[in-house]
Amino acid sequence: MDLHGIGYSNIRLPNDRSSYIYTYNSIINTFPEEVFVHEFLHSLERILQERNYEIPELHDYEKYGYKEEKLVGLKEWYKDYMNCNIKSSDGKLVGLDSEVYTITPPANSDFKYSTEIEFNKEPQNIIEEIKNVFTVVFRMFGIK
Repeated sequence: MDLHGIGYSNIRLPNDRSSYIYTYNSIINTFPEEVFVHEFLHSLERILQERNYEIPELHDYEKYGYKEEKLVGLKEWYKDYMNCNIKSSDGKLVGLDSEVYTITPPANSDFKYSTEIEFNKEPQNIIEEIKNVFTVVFRMFGIK
């Protein structure tokens, strides 16, 4: 989830439409959309943690008695996590505070050293990868 400390999730899908990820198979991918929900919840979790809220860690579902189910994965955990409906050991309901849904998404101006990313262009070799790294570093210091 964390990319160089800036908190972005990177979900990469293959271009090959015949890939198994595009076909539902209860043995291979029980709830294919789950990865998107999971990474989105990490973003919300991080927002609240940065504001010093005490919330359960997204990966701690077993500590609260939830199990991954055959066809729906962790759907119940995610639903209760989002609705702050998880019973803690002291009987209180915990999860994401509803304030997280009212916070404005970040804007470009929220990042001191923002860099536009070309999502459709990935490095094809080590030279391009190194060039991309230097380009980002130079932009951070205002060098063109």
